[in-house]
Amino acid sequence: MFGIIEPVTDRALSVEPIRSLWNATADQAPRRDPLARDLDVDVAIVGAGYTGLWTAYYLSRSNPNARIVVVDQAHAGFGASGRNGGWCSAIFPVGPRKLAQLHGSERATALRLALQDAVDEVGAVAGAEGMEIDFAKGGCMTLVRNPAQLARARADVESARGYGIEEQDLRLLAGEEARSITGAQGVLGAIYTPHCAALHPGRLVRQLAERVERAGVAIYEQTAARSIAPGVVVTDRGRVEAGVIVRATEGYTARLPGSRRSLLPIYSLMIATEPLPDAAWDEIGLRGRETFTDHRHLRIYGQRTADGRLAFGGRGAPYHFGSAIRPSFDTDTRIHAGLESLLAELFPVVAGHAITHAWGGPLAIARDWHPSVGIDRATGIAWAGGYVGDGVATANLAGRTLSDLILGRSSDLTALPWVNHRSRHWEPEPLRWIGVNAGLHLVATADREEARSGKPARRATTLARLLGY
Repeated sequence: MFGIIEPVTDRALSVEPIRSLWNATADQAPRRDPLARDLDVDVAIVGAGYTGLWTAYYLSRSNPNARIVVVDQAHAGFGASGRNGGWCSAIFPVGPRKLAQLHGSERATALRLALQDAVDEVGAVAGAEGMEIDFAKGGCMTLVRNPAQLARARADVESARGYGIEEQDLRLLAGEEARSITGAQGVLGAIYTPHCAALHPGRLVRQLAERVERAGVAIYEQTAARSIAPGVVVTDRGRVEAGVIVRATEGYTARLPGSRRSLLPIYSLMIATEPLPDAAWDEIGLRGRETFTDHRHLRIYGQRTADGRLAFGGRGAPYHFGSAIRPSFDTDTRIHAGLESLLAELFPVVAGHAITHAWGGPLAIARDWHPSVGIDRATGIAWAGGYVGDGVATANLAGRTLSDLILGRSSDLTALPWVNHRSRHWEPEPLRWIGVNAGLHLVATADREEARSGKPARRATTLARLLGY
């Protein structure tokens, strides 16, 4: 579940926050014109991130004659698609037991397999399209670093077996095997899954936008949607009338009228080191570019980049009253310093190396933590989102599913249980602000308690139930 990186108040961040590593190391993106006049098209997509671009990609391939436009308030990849941790994973924020309870074991399994396929689909499309995105399917390691985490890891793997998740998809590594993969400190074991790839998210979103344009899709940047209604998107640059409108706004959904309580914007922050020397990597490991996290209640995530850096992040910033989203929230020197301290705790060898990039941005969480994709036939409005920070592969699955839904095709994808799922709204303020930030505090204290005592903190389980996680 999401948690908090405890701020380090007595240590300053070693570099002033600047733009994300991914923007700094991707090819320079072209400047696209804003919308200049009213348009009448077949499909209008709001949001030029992964969801919107994958939808345009598959829809244009299935129907080359379709008139498709994408509008974005800033530029392609401005949001989470250009700022995330670079995990292309099969992670779904609703666990296998809850999915089976909600949808039945067979449909839950179908969704899990579809997400695993989505990881490979991203790599396959990148290869077929000649996209250089540093894709490396090394899998993911969830490190176990105290007895409480070890007990939880064992229980998770045992529970997974009851829902058809076999050894080849998820397994518990003993301490020696885990330490042979990574030299992270204090590792007692790890859960390993092969269904995750590390990639360069900035290159993926920029090159995907280029392929979409080549297919005849128009992308209008610096064009903010003011409202979405049946048949029309009203922007600050003009109106776009369309038979189908796709809302692909993820962490920025709360800015749309009537959507403030639909998806909760929570900020996730990241840092990246300078390229590390071979001697440092001999200690760190991750030779297959395995992505890594650990089994604390908070969410941390990292990867070894293709150019030899450690990119590392976590959910640390507070939820802002009224679902506020501002550029000033993208950086927080205290939280970034906490990430720097934690990274050095995991891998002491990085302590002598510079942190060159520090950034952040909002992700989206539905009230029941359940991502969804769908279309309202009566209004012609389609949507996808609520990925809880694991949207790189999930957005690809969403794009393929939306393409089938828009074209009226019945397929294995349109039968998946997240299709047309509806989550209830988040509570009104100030209850939302109080509840979410109190939850962040409780998670932080639970992790500290477990690290100190080695015993599971019951408050984290109670909180998860209250939040619907």
